[in-house]
Amino acid sequence: MIPACLSDDWTLWPEREDLSAEFTRLLTAAQEGGATIAECLLIARRLRQGDELSWHREWKKLARVNRQRAEAAFTEGHRASAQRNWLRALNYYSAAAMPLDPADDRRWVAVLAMQECARRFLAARDPAGEVVTLPWVDGHSLQGYFLPAPSAKGPTPTVICIGEPGHRKEEFLFKLAPHARERGLSLLAIDLFGEQRDDYLDELLRRRDLENSIASVMDYLGTRGDVDFGRVAIVADGWGSSFVARAVLQEPRLAAAVCDGGLWDLHERAFMASRFAMSDVSIVPVPHSPLMASNLDCPVLITIGDEGWLKPARARQIVRQSRSGMQDIMLKVFSSEETGAAQAHADNPTLANEYIFDWLEARLGLAGRRI
Repeated sequence: MIPACLSDDWTLWPEREDLSAEFTRLLTAAQEGGATIAECLLIARRLRQGDELSWHREWKKLARVNRQRAEAAFTEGHRASAQRNWLRALNYYSAAAMPLDPADDRRWVAVLAMQECARRFLAARDPAGEVVTLPWVDGHSLQGYFLPAPSAKGPTPTVICIGEPGHRKEEFLFKLAPHARERGLSLLAIDLFGEQRDDYLDELLRRRDLENSIASVMDYLGTRGDVDFGRVAIVADGWGSSFVARAVLQEPRLAAAVCDGGLWDLHERAFMASRFAMSDVSIVPVPHSPLMASNLDCPVLITIGDEGWLKPARARQIVRQSRSGMQDIMLKVFSSEETGAAQAHADNPTLANEYIFDWLEARLGLAGRRI
């Protein structure tokens, strides 16, 4: 039976696209251990339509239940169950924070609870993960979670996972970390917030050098003896991370990259030139150079869905026009029939991430290796 607040196409609140999208994210997170479908449907029945605070209260309440369950399991020696419950709890805390204003103290309380669940998960993991601090600029440091590969004997290939400005890293612990672990990869989950509150996003968005953060991350990984520095890749989760695409262009130490490849920048330049009848697109005010350039060093994978913002035909055209003979750029389009076709593969991130990490496994020389 579909809860009263859900439509037949699983839209939670038709008048609140953001909350409906977040509910879809929570449902798909169940595939990777970040939620359970039964719990999500239970909360959907409890929500009061049009009441944002009911959203915050109910998801926070559910997060507490999972957190308490995790602590009880850990005390009794059931580490696997504890880890699973901490992952669900941190995701539910993230959902609870979502509709609140960035300056709202209740949002920050939920974020801190989410981060504490992440730390508890890392400590219970085998091998244990760690919270790392990376110097960046102007006294602002980045913060990340480093998850070593299992049964590692010596330095291991490593994947950096980062999202758009404003996206927090905790989601990667259930969304991307299992894919890395299964392939013998270490993973560094990172975001741009550091220890700042969510209202720090405005300051981040004013920066014109976000891509420099990736150089700082690479500098840090170069100091770790357990990282195979010749095999470090990056995944820009959410597809639209153009600042990562710019970083890839400037960062010769990366062995492979999964990002938007500068597609969106190129599309905007072409659109603006057409709209204003400009013959020289170089004067169109799109910051920085796109990734599709002749001095691209590392192989790049671009994945999109045929129901996303940028239509596949246009994406193929841009890649075809921009690719030079020396470039290794691969475009994968997920169709509606196979799912994973929504923007950022929101309808089935599991399918997209399997493809992405298989590609990384091959590029980093791990394909066929028994883990």
